[in-house]
Amino acid sequence: MAEPADPIALTAELIRCPSVTPEEGGALQLLERVLAGAGFDCVRVDRGDIANLFARWGPRGHPNTLGFNGHTDVVPVGDAAAWSVDPFGAEIRGGRIWGRGACDMKSAVAAFATAAIDFVHATPPDGAVILAITGDEEGDAVDGTRALLDWMDERGEAMAACLVGEPTCPERMGEMIKIGRRGSMTAYFTARGMQGHSAYPHRAKNPLPGLVRLLDRLAAHELDRGTEHFDPSTLAITTIDVGNPANNVIPAEGRATVNIRFNDAHTGASLSDWLRVEAARAGAEAGITIDTEIRISGESFLTPPGRLSDLTARAVEAETGVTPVLSTSGGTSDARFIRRHCPVVEFGLVGTSMHQVDEYAEIDQIHALKAVYGRLLRNWFA
Repeated sequence: MAEPADPIALTAELIRCPSVTPEEGGALQLLERVLAGAGFDCVRVDRGDIANLFARWGPRGHPNTLGFNGHTDVVPVGDAAAWSVDPFGAEIRGGRIWGRGACDMKSAVAAFATAAIDFVHATPPDGAVILAITGDEEGDAVDGTRALLDWMDERGEAMAACLVGEPTCPERMGEMIKIGRRGSMTAYFTARGMQGHSAYPHRAKNPLPGLVRLLDRLAAHELDRGTEHFDPSTLAITTIDVGNPANNVIPAEGRATVNIRFNDAHTGASLSDWLRVEAARAGAEAGITIDTEIRISGESFLTPPGRLSDLTARAVEAETGVTPVLSTSGGTSDARFIRRHCPVVEFGLVGTSMHQVDEYAEIDQIHALKAVYGRLLRNWFA
């Protein structure tokens, strides 16, 4: 029998690829060589300036197809001098592997790739295994997983269910599976009045009181009290910008931004309507205009507890000894795109070091993660 595929060695090789978004950095080329060598059908699904990889073992269009999704792109290093290790060196010491992407999420990609290789060689399933890996999760996410799904739809490739390998555990390996995510949207307000001398305010039209009144109303408003699977939605004022260096000038314009993370009690459209009504109201009261621009990053979604979450939870408990909770906390992930294609859950490492200086992953956790993915594959096709 072949030796088991080594997730630590593959994690190290991936970390050594400087794949800072949108650079491919050799990471997907490496995975294509590894997976093609193991018998997977591999296709590069590049779109725009973004590299993506689709790999399938088994027949196309089989109704019983389990998928894994992840990304090899990473955020910038930042101040390289602040690192105690080479950010792309993949140094192993103290029971950890160090480097940019070690936690988020080259280790998970290595874990599900090696688990899939071992599984299809040991017990070839009646079905197919798909790995959909993008180079654009940390960026705009326009030509990454969405491009892969578009390509799959055009060619009759489909997953019956999918697991995303993002870090999901707050403190302890195995403690959390994500079965949904909140939606995310940002509103940009521009309040316009008329500039004037601060000693003669009646000759000006100050846009700032109306803008401040709007922000106060938004921040004080209770969006909801949570739903069955979600915490309450939140609204945060993230910036207020006037750019006025003079203390005796009433400015003509002021800008502000708010970010909303919303649960399944709302949609991006319903919240957009509310924001525009409140902006128009505040502007009319102040005798100014408040323009509103809204960008929706993703809608909230939920994969109701069922076969996929049950099998994942059983695999996690069997391999870690921890009973995971099903959660919808955290920010956005590419699961927001996959949920339109098939049921999707997320499970990965403890995420305490992601995006930080001296990012790392625990060696034993990577082995445990591969074991969880391997058990999920066996149970899914059993």
